[in-house]
Amino acid sequence: MPRELATATCRVCEGTVHEFLDLGRQPLSDAFREPDSDAAEFFFRLAVGRCESCAMVQLTESVPREKMFHEDYPYHSSGSSVMREHFAGVARRFLETELTGPDPFIVEMGCNDGVMLGTIHQAGVRHLGFEPSGRVAELARAGGVRVRTAFFEDSTASEVRAAEGPAQVIYAANTMCHIPYPDSIFRGVDALLAPDGVFVFEDPYLGDLVTKTSFDQIYDEHFFVFSAQSVQAMAQHYGFELVDVERLPVHGGEIRYTLARAGKREPSAAVADLLAEEDARGLSEMETLRGFAASVLRVRDDLVDLLERLRKDGCSVVAYGATAKSATVTNFCDIGPELLSYVCDSTPAKQHRMTPGKHIPVVPPTAFRDPYPDYALLFAWNHAEEIMANEQEFRRSGGRWISYVPNVRVL
Repeated sequence: MPRELATATCRVCEGTVHEFLDLGRQPLSDAFREPDSDAAEFFFRLAVGRCESCAMVQLTESVPREKMFHEDYPYHSSGSSVMREHFAGVARRFLETELTGPDPFIVEMGCNDGVMLGTIHQAGVRHLGFEPSGRVAELARAGGVRVRTAFFEDSTASEVRAAEGPAQVIYAANTMCHIPYPDSIFRGVDALLAPDGVFVFEDPYLGDLVTKTSFDQIYDEHFFVFSAQSVQAMAQHYGFELVDVERLPVHGGEIRYTLARAGKREPSAAVADLLAEEDARGLSEMETLRGFAASVLRVRDDLVDLLERLRKDGCSVVAYGATAKSATVTNFCDIGPELLSYVCDSTPAKQHRMTPGKHIPVVPPTAFRDPYPDYALLFAWNHAEEIMANEQEFRRSGGRWISYVPNVRVL
């Protein structure tokens, strides 16, 4: 078993965080480089631990937010048809439940290109998105979404409350886990949220990460890995209450958490059920997390062994999906262009650049098809069904997919 590593201070309760997995020196996960760039890359130590007091799983070293979320941030939430439909469904649910009173108001943290708020806008409901990354914020504005190019925090939330009144809903998707300063976030929520409003956020779930050995969910942007137990403790610490949880299939397994002011709503039975399930499996116990760490090392060794064997056999091997999480895989496993010729990705902002740290070329899907490789490593494994449906000819041509979640195998 991996040894117990260093300690840090919990960003929620200031308890002691004990590391259980060190993923080594890592670059910014979305810092795709120009091929001729000679600029120095930013690296940091990527290690994850658990707070002994509130059980919050978190990184022990944070990256300055301006380095991650900036003008050239390349991720677009609407890039996947699955995610477009997911966020349309989120908006419809809010419109049917929480946004039914006179002149309702919804605020989204990290609205990205406006994929969720677009449906809210079309319904004529008052809204505001916070998005610090300028170019994706402009995409949201182009679709008619009201966006403030800023980080959501106590000062900006207070300004919105003074100008526009309280929000019935504050929502965040794949954003809360990015933020290592929850004290400022909750002060902002407290200032902006209506007395009977809800704070709803959905993020990758610790239970799925452990079950699937999906260690690539750990990278610079994912500072926290939430569980119902740790979210309940965090909510209580800041004067809120966890009142509902819902499992989501997106992004490899997430939970949607609904928080309200303490005593304002009756917690659903789903909260008690999920807490009991986590307790029964010892999800947040160090023994479980050390077991996860051991599985990560096994996956690393198996993946490198397979890729090296295929190279020796003369097979052409590429990767599919230049995801943020793939930076963790390539840098932790020391996988470069000698093992993967290129990474195929449909995002124009990533194409004709190189992956962070290992500098694997990123190419458009047309290159993947001309000619097809022998094998393709599925970095975007959480979109496997959508990708395979779009790339059926690859399989018909004799191509094989490689997956590493929950273990290394050829599909």
